[in-house]
Amino acid sequence: MKSPQSTRKLRVSWCTFVGRILAIVVAGLTIVALTQAQPRQVRAIERNRYEINFAINFDARTYTGSERVRWVNRSDQSSSFLYFHLYSNLRLETPGSAVGSSAASLDAEEPRIQITEVRSATNTPLVFATDDQGTTLRVSLREPVPTGQSTEVVVVFKGSVPEVDPDETSLTAHVVKQISAALRDEREMRRARDLNFRCRGVMLLGTSYPVLAVHNGNEWVRKVEPGVGDLIFNEVADYQVIVTAEDGVSVFTSAGAGDSSQLARDAGDRVNGQTRNSAVSLSASNLRDFAIVAGRNLRSEQIQVGDTTVRSVFISEHERMGKRVLTMAGDSLRIFNARFGPLPLKTITLAEAPLTAGLGSTEFAGLNVIASAFYVDFDSPSMRNLPGLIREQRPAVEESLEWSVAHLVAHQWWGGTVGNDPAREAVLDEAMASWSALEYFRELYGEKKAAAVLEDQLRGVYRVYRTLGGDDMDANRPSRDYKNSFQYTAVVTTKGALMFVQLQQLLGAEKLLTAIRNYYRANLFEIAELNDLRGALVAEAPIEQRRVVARTFDRWLASRKGDEDIGKPDQELAMSLGLPPKPPPKGGDRGALSAFARLGKFFWQQMTRIR
Repeated sequence: MKSPQSTRKLRVSWCTFVGRILAIVVAGLTIVALTQAQPRQVRAIERNRYEINFAINFDARTYTGSERVRWVNRSDQSSSFLYFHLYSNLRLETPGSAVGSSAASLDAEEPRIQITEVRSATNTPLVFATDDQGTTLRVSLREPVPTGQSTEVVVVFKGSVPEVDPDETSLTAHVVKQISAALRDEREMRRARDLNFRCRGVMLLGTSYPVLAVHNGNEWVRKVEPGVGDLIFNEVADYQVIVTAEDGVSVFTSAGAGDSSQLARDAGDRVNGQTRNSAVSLSASNLRDFAIVAGRNLRSEQIQVGDTTVRSVFISEHERMGKRVLTMAGDSLRIFNARFGPLPLKTITLAEAPLTAGLGSTEFAGLNVIASAFYVDFDSPSMRNLPGLIREQRPAVEESLEWSVAHLVAHQWWGGTVGNDPAREAVLDEAMASWSALEYFRELYGEKKAAAVLEDQLRGVYRVYRTLGGDDMDANRPSRDYKNSFQYTAVVTTKGALMFVQLQQLLGAEKLLTAIRNYYRANLFEIAELNDLRGALVAEAPIEQRRVVARTFDRWLASRKGDEDIGKPDQELAMSLGLPPKPPPKGGDRGALSAFARLGKFFWQQMTRIR
């Protein structure tokens, strides 16, 4: 091929022009022929894929499974290893945890995954090992996988989950936990048992299978970094799953409703050679994880919003609240579809589960979970069992539930469809989800209500946090740098969401939405970084405002200007609340509530929020 310099010196004749056209045609035909002759190159554009068979023994709190995993090498180097996360094996270092019976006791309270076999797609055994204190599975491949090609392996595994004490999941327990986080300033970390357990007749399997680690560039992101934020960091993949459980156990998953296909029925019949098991077959595309909620007392209702089925899962006693959650989830999906772009999921499920105190909600791909403690029907007779201080917070609890539903549905866009690393840049999805929830209230109830919600759900959290002595921090730190969920919410969620409020005032609502739509389209199914969002906003801003947009990011996320931008600690308020000079007693829920009876309505409003 001639260089550009020599080409410019040639006089382009008619023959030369025709020759070039012919060359282009021939090259095109050659590319077509090569593509047809090399089907594996076509596969390179495919996604990773999981074909999983789960068999759940609900009563024994155990499960077995096998998965056939296809991994596509999109890097520019070949790879001789595959790495999988075993999130359920995460253990936190605690004082005394390494001492004999204490370590065994703590481990018994946690879930576990055990790998029993790994083989190639042709049934050749593969060498494997678990690293990083059991949280990483390393598989040695028989042949390197070249760039642009794929490989398949089969992993056989089994697991178990702990039984959580119901007392850890009550609304009172959640409130007391938040009081402790606010006043004691103690460190709080997400545990594997937060996402994998059985309690009150409901089982949550949030990280129950080996999942491919993120392959970022040419490096595997192997380390699982626990913090106060989300643990799960995965790439999108396609899923085909068969779940088998005892008859009478209802199963709900990230993939929506399943069907009792012949394949699924055969799988159910094969378990233990008995027919008392039933199975469902499920499939979905572009999921970052696959979670399961199961139980004998679970019910569901659903509605259709555009091309997406919205489903609410709840226990029978919470039917009224379950229906209310369904309505809120449907409204959220409708509003966010119109604002950000259509969600490419066929089903979104909002399910209640008895989450332990300290975790009010959690999100998975296509499946959002809210603590059962917040499904409170204030008109039911059972409300008499709650302390009067909490019963008085009915408006706050009900608003917090609605905020949480909108926030979780928004996570299907931010963190789900557009991924990010929650351990490194948690502000990216948390800020956008909270600002989106604010947009939900603005669209549904108007500006006055949105302004009130902004004060209660965002500014109010920071105000109480600083009044109780919490330090202002920059909001773009790794999640491990934040001590507890109260600090995490006050700094990461509040500052990040309020940054969008200011950008909306700076650019105008339409330009901001245009930038966010562009960001959504550009990063669909990818893993985005904060610079991608910043770039989308700068690109949409007029030239004279671009530096201001960049400075807005720095001020809200990379500096400690919260007191100036949100509000200073209110010493007079602290005195009026009658804060005790020392932390609350450890003598139980009633004692702790009694000790803080004088803290005032505003304090209690924040303590009954879902975090």
